[in-house]
Amino acid sequence: MTKEQQDWLDQGFFLPDLCTTRAVFMLVVLAELFVLILVLALPSSMGFDWNRLALTSFFVQWVVLASAGCLCRVRPLIQKTQLGYALAACYSVVLIVTLLFSLIAEWVIYPTDWGQFWLQLDTWHIAKNLLVALIITSLLLRYFYMQQQLRQQEQAELRSRLQALQARIHPHFLFNSMNSIASLIQISPEKAEQAVEDLAALLRACLDEVAAKVTLADELEICKQYLRIEKHRLGERLQVDWKLEGVPDSLPIPPLTLQPILENAVYHGIQPLAEGGTISIAGQYDSQYLTITVRNPLDAAYISEPKRGNRMAMRNIADRLQALYGKQASLSAKQEGAGFVTQLSYPC
Repeated sequence: MTKEQQDWLDQGFFLPDLCTTRAVFMLVVLAELFVLILVLALPSSMGFDWNRLALTSFFVQWVVLASAGCLCRVRPLIQKTQLGYALAACYSVVLIVTLLFSLIAEWVIYPTDWGQFWLQLDTWHIAKNLLVALIITSLLLRYFYMQQQLRQQEQAELRSRLQALQARIHPHFLFNSMNSIASLIQISPEKAEQAVEDLAALLRACLDEVAAKVTLADELEICKQYLRIEKHRLGERLQVDWKLEGVPDSLPIPPLTLQPILENAVYHGIQPLAEGGTISIAGQYDSQYLTITVRNPLDAAYISEPKRGNRMAMRNIADRLQALYGKQASLSAKQEGAGFVTQLSYPC
């Protein structure tokens, strides 16, 4: 099974991985809190019974950890089954473990020979243990199921939001690219044909099924195709300086994140300048955060009155980064002297 298939199963299955360090820690804490409440609720004329707390904690922790370990082992087997069968398997594992440790506890506390053990067995005490285990398991499974449903709903809403945000970029990009091609038809039909091929490749990439993330290599290829289209129109006025050494191409990035920034750099920076200019794209990766900085020169008219389209594109990109990474992502766009600097950063 591939990693992608395993991730899909994990997202669609209600039972979390109970073998992780965080899950084990939470189970131990919750079990101890349950024991403390149980001991405090029992009447005692001698004050707080530390011996009862120790014995009950020892018993409950063994049941909880053993049940978690068994569920962790059977989880891959029940992931593909129907919900009813998965629930039955979870209940069976917990009840069998509880029964086993209840019998062991009876044997340790009241040691006797094998024949007398079954005759003197406190069945009501074991039944109470099984009933408590059944109730606690039901509450936890219900909680896990509701959490899984909430995660699926949040993921569906996130996909819808990303699709809506990405759809806002597609028409804007298409119209600008068509205008570029139209300006090339009479000047250079060969370049116009090459631009149409680049645009077709871009549209195929844009019209594919929307993904939350693509690789940096895919996003850079889209950017280079776009810049080739603009290069046909602007000629030597458009220069590009790539500084991405040391940044892995396999890093994830939201699709069509960098391309609109370069589009703004071309239309609001290079195009108004008679002499053109250079767009600089620099990347930095420190094993935790990916930071990409885009610099472009500015026309004096833009400096005095910024264009609204630039702000709209930046807001769309900021919304997408916020939807995926929350407050850990940042996007800044500011004027520096006679140039404009856009920087995005997010955790990888």
